[in-house]
Amino acid sequence: MTDANLSFLALCVLPIFFLIFLKLIVRPRPIKIPIKSRHVFITGGSSGIGLALARQAAAEGARVTILARDLNKLEKAKNSIRLSTGIDVNIVSVDVCDFQAVKEAVENAGPIDVLVCNQGVFVAQEIVNQDVKEIRGMIDVNLIGTINLVRAALPGMKNRSDRKPVSIAFMSSQAGQVGIYGYAAYSASKFGLRGLAEALQQEVIADDIHVSLIYPPETKTPGLAKARKTMSRLTSIITASSSEMEADEVAKKALNGIKSGCFSITCNLVGLLLSIATSGLSPQRSYLMAFVEVITVGAVRIVALCFQWSWYRAIEKWHAH
Repeated sequence: MTDANLSFLALCVLPIFFLIFLKLIVRPRPIKIPIKSRHVFITGGSSGIGLALARQAAAEGARVTILARDLNKLEKAKNSIRLSTGIDVNIVSVDVCDFQAVKEAVENAGPIDVLVCNQGVFVAQEIVNQDVKEIRGMIDVNLIGTINLVRAALPGMKNRSDRKPVSIAFMSSQAGQVGIYGYAAYSASKFGLRGLAEALQQEVIADDIHVSLIYPPETKTPGLAKARKTMSRLTSIITASSSEMEADEVAKKALNGIKSGCFSITCNLVGLLLSIATSGLSPQRSYLMAFVEVITVGAVRIVALCFQWSWYRAIEKWHAH
């Protein structure tokens, strides 16, 4: 056999052995999370992505509870879901920053099979111009509120009589994958969710509880419309590198990812590239995706550096005026 043939054989065989190796070592193992006839509890469910998630989960046969602060918005959301699906959902009016209230609400709602922590506050502004109270509010709702929900729901999820796999999902953001000009405080709250998710997955895997981290891009929601009122022009220029999505699109990708037990759930190409570039020590259930991460990480890093060049170039031009 010639050297050329040997080289060709090696090129064919080595990737197969590498795939087998990855299949043996990737953890946690692949899993499917059923939602039909199960209790899906969604926070921030009165509008935007949360409402879209509730509508889709109800349409797929789940028993849905939505939580938010504003009771009037919750009633409107409930009516909206009834009109589109013919199904009633339960509503709970609670502030996620109040642990005792969250605990009581979760206990009254009954055992949870899928917890989606979707609540969020988003204010895009340079940190030097942000009020400390506003910064604390974002961190309290986005991060501490999520911790409150997990602490309240975990006892019931651990002691469930139905031993099917269950899920906890956090709604992060592409701003939880990469820092963006004007997003400093918001990114801090969303980056925190990743550390929470990675550690929590290790703590609950023995109970067949599976954690997902969802990374939507800017999504056409009331929250984004409100944030644009204070968003600087420079922030808008930089964030234009990732296109907006509809809430229904994000919800569909998020729900499919949750049902597949994915740890990192991305919603578009930019999100996928960011997920590869920042994969680090995050759990990966798919050995095929692990293979893609390993062989493309160098090329994706080059793409990331190009993005960084364009962002810093925009900042330089802005301050040169």
